[in-house]
Amino acid sequence: MTTTDESTTGTHTPLHGKVALVTGGSRGIGAATALRLAREGADVAVTYVNGEQAAEEVVRAAQALGRRAVALRADSADPDEAAGAVERAVETLGGLDVLVNNAGVGVLGPLEGLALADVDRVLAVNVRGVFLASQAAAGRMRAGGRIITIGSCMAQRVPGPGGTLYATSKSALIGLTKALARELSPRGITANIVHPGPIDTDMNPADGPYASGQAAMTALGRFGTADEVAATVAYLAGAEYVTGAEFAVDGGHAA
Repeated sequence: MTTTDESTTGTHTPLHGKVALVTGGSRGIGAATALRLAREGADVAVTYVNGEQAAEEVVRAAQALGRRAVALRADSADPDEAAGAVERAVETLGGLDVLVNNAGVGVLGPLEGLALADVDRVLAVNVRGVFLASQAAAGRMRAGGRIITIGSCMAQRVPGPGGTLYATSKSALIGLTKALARELSPRGITANIVHPGPIDTDMNPADGPYASGQAAMTALGRFGTADEVAATVAYLAGAEYVTGAEFAVDGGHAA
């Protein structure tokens, strides 16, 4: 298969000349999103915590498409690193047009068994880290920027026990997204949230021990792919008249 882009065809792809930062972009939905944005013409920065080699593979794949790309180590649980990743992306790639808040962690289990350390870690990464990255991006983003946050189907429907903490963290992002949409609209910056359902990744494989039950909860009866989520993110990165909206890419999990 031959990959083409504007450098060889002379045509401009939808995000030509844009710069995107994808947090947690070394694998899964984050990696698929970074590469989809690169195929659409964007230069990309991806953050990682432990997966340096995987992040560098994403960088090389984006560069093979003719894009500039960089991997940045940044733990979204650290306030300085969450905001600092934005500054480093701007310094390295010369600006910022698209922020994809993808980094997240999940702790599932009975409510009574959740430790304070679990609560602090999940809220630090899934809520505070997203807030701080969005805050930093808003200060550096060029007119017409896009903030796209990866939520969860569990913010719309919690199908069983054990998801209280995770659902809480992802539900908070809905309010954040709607508030960002109102506050940043005078600058032409949009903010939207995408809710993936069961997605086939290394963290939640479609052939895993709990996969059949998750698939049965969807109307389509199957897991989704990271590329299907990335396609919706790419649409929002180019959309001008969509903001403050929720998009479920969940196979009908919330139906």
